[in-house]
Amino acid sequence: MGRDRAEGAAALSDPSGYVVAPDDPAAPDVRALLQRHLDFADEHSPPEDVHALNVDGLLAPEVTFLSVRVDGELLGVGAIKELDPSHGELKSMHTLVEARGRGVGRAVLTELLGIAQDRGYTRVSLETGSMAAFAPARAMYAAAGFVDCGPFADYTESSYSSFMSLALTTNR
Repeated sequence: MGRDRAEGAAALSDPSGYVVAPDDPAAPDVRALLQRHLDFADEHSPPEDVHALNVDGLLAPEVTFLSVRVDGELLGVGAIKELDPSHGELKSMHTLVEARGRGVGRAVLTELLGIAQDRGYTRVSLETGSMAAFAPARAMYAAAGFVDCGPFADYTESSYSSFMSLALTTNR
């Protein structure tokens, strides 16, 4: 998937000092944060409703994985998975508890949506929890223009899941 800016591109720095760039899900600090992400999902969702990708899933060729760092310190991660040539799915969005409320999630979301536009996607969707613990994430996505939708891809309706989608205009 060499057609997007994340692969082989220089890291994106924003005014907050955050560096959003492609990263290795198998790197030790990233792996530790991803384990916290899975633990959070397991704590708040029944096993059949935990849809977070493990490291192997994040290494799949259809997935672009990014991290957010400041001075090399990992603050958050996120990924986009190509479902088809016009549709991407956000995956594994997670910010360190200690860094929440500082725009880390918005920084990675902004870059992932830019990648989606560069790829020509017309829609980006996501699944997240419907419980109170996931309310800040749902609020961030709604503020970015995502709206509630039904299940997509291989998901099925569940009272533990919230599905959201954003229509995109392409740069093509």
